[in-house]
Amino acid sequence: MVNAGKKHFLIELIPPRPTFAFDLSDEEKQLMTEHGKYWRPHIERGIVVVFGPVMGRNRSWGVAVVEAEGEASVREIIENDPTIRSGRGFRFEISPIGPGFVRS
Repeated sequence: MVNAGKKHFLIELIPPRPTFAFDLSDEEKQLMTEHGKYWRPHIERGIVVVFGPVMGRNRSWGVAVVEAEGEASVREIIENDPTIRSGRGFRFEISPIGPGFVRS
């Protein structure tokens, strides 16, 4: 069932290096703690469908699926993420998810 008026977006948080999740420095661990704290209210409000790290065979990255009115509101959330604001080389990609099914 799809929530009327809401769209879903896939967010990929791309770290500064492919091995990021496997070789974080202490400062980077702290930054990721801040990142998790930043996203917690969005998760609790039900905006986030899924959120977490992806440990690929050759690289790691962050993933979130977000339910929102439009891409602008998703972009605003991401641009205020501590990882993006840190200036440490993180970037993100937003991809709209076409009509589909979401479990109730």
